[in-house]
Order: sequence, then structure tokens, then C-alpha cells
Amino acid sequence: MIRLLCVLGHGHELLPHFIEHYTKYVDELQFVIYESKASPRILSRAKPIIEKYDNCKIVKVVREREFDWEKVTILYNMFKSKKKNDWWVIADIDEFHLYPNNNLETLIDECEKNLWSIVRGGFIDRVGPNGSFPMIPKEGTSIFKTFPMAGFFRYPMSGACPNKVSLMKGSVEITSGQHYAKINGHTTWRWQGWNHPNIAPYNDYSIQVHHFKGDSTSIERIKKVADINQDYAYSKEYFEMYDSLRRNNFRVDISNEEYSFQRADKPDFNLYTNWGTLINEIVSI
Repeated sequence: MIRLLCVLGHGHELLPHFIEHYTKYVDELQFVIYESKASPRILSRAKPIIEKYDNCKIVKVVREREFDWEKVTILYNMFKSKKKNDWWVIADIDEFHLYPNNNLETLIDECEKNLWSIVRGGFIDRVGPNGSFPMIPKEGTSIFKTFPMAGFFRYPMSGACPNKVSLMKGSVEITSGQHYAKINGHTTWRWQGWNHPNIAPYNDYSIQVHHFKGDSTSIERIKKVADINQDYAYSKEYFEMYDSLRRNNFRVDISNEEYSFQRADKPDFNLYTNWGTLINEIVSI
């Protein structure tokens, strides 16, 4: 069985799009609801949406301090380890994966055949036309068309880590932010890096993580995380991003060649033709 796990602490408006996207790929979607001062009513907003779908379920509700990404990672590790031999897609609510050949089952078959237990991925940042931050569209409207511009601005702008461990066996431990994995107690980027034999070769088997974080509510959220001024929330990174966006009237400069923007308004792995160059850059970070 292919399972998906999402720790949901904000963005309930994305749920219909998220569920529709992943239902094409996975058998079951599990949600941990993460309530905090920043999202005190997320359960009451998310539950009616999740309960509409037979393949979705809430596995736990927690109340923790706001924007504690380390706690979020603990929850991911805790729940996927209950089915250690199953394949798990790990995705935050604003992360929409696209797979090589647009086929997850084929990717997993290759992993099983070659004894790989991890497939890594990297962020592709999504924004609206002209670098805007649109509203999340209503159910039934393509989120890829609402955010048609695909690029790579968060790392150049603020140093936000673009690495993601996106698909793995339940036995694999992931690190804070789901950016790396631990194998035999060693973090992947420090020990044999991404060339470890348990990891699918990234040149042919990497996952695009399309990041729909730049919606109309994101500026306020970025500022809130920055204002916490805590290491566990990566507040410094969020402050740098907020400050850079503020200086550009809260738009992303999609003409900046460093950001590698292209139009990619459908959920198709092959549309973003910069991916081969971008994944090599991400691996080097």
C-alpha cells in the first residue's frame, strides 16, 4: 500500500486541491492536525473536508507551540514508522509532488527492484502571473493554472533549504524540515551524501516538489514566523524573505534569471524544462 502523511497546521483551503492531486497516486491519505495559537481552529475547518473522502483520515490531533518545525518532523517520523515496510509520501499541505514519467507506481517498482528505500526531491516555487501571490482557488479550479509560474526563488532570496526527502519506506528517519534522511545514525548529506546506495540516483529518479506557499495569506504568515524570533521556527530565514519581498512591493521578480522561472500551468513533470539543471544545483547545496 502507498500511503501519504501530512501534518496540517494551516492552509485548510488547499485540502480539496491536495487530496484531488494525491488521490491519483496513493491509496490512503493520513492527516495529523496541528493546532496552535497561529491556527486554533484548524480542526473544525479541516475535518468536514477530510471526512468527505473515503481514502482520507485524521490519525491524531495535537496542540503545540506555533511554527515548531522540529515537532512537525517528530510527528512525521512517529506515524510513518507504524508501517515500516510500506511506502510513504511525505508532503506538507502546500507541497504537490510530480514524479518522473508522471507515474509513482513505476518509480516505486524501480526502488523495490534496486533495493532503494529513499527518493529525494527538491522545491519548485510557485507564484501567480507577474510574480503575484494569488488567492487559493475554489475547488474544481486548477491550482497549477492559478499559480502558473514555476521557479526557484526561496533559496536565493533567504537561504531556505530546497532539499526534500519526498518518498521513503516507513522505517527511514527524516530530519527537521523533512530536508534530509538519517541512515544508521548519519545524516545523508554528511555521510556519503546523496550517493548512498539506499537512495535512488537523483539524476533519473528525483521528485519535483511544487511549493504552493506563495498565496495571498503567505506574507502575513511569513511575518508572524519572523516575529517569533526563534531558531526552531527558522525565523531568521523568514525575516530575510519578508524583507526582500517588501522591497519589491511583495512580488517576486520572475524576470530575475537566477530564479529560473518558466510557465508550467499543468501538473506535468516534463513541463518544467529547467529541472535537470535545478536538481543538480539543489544537490550541491
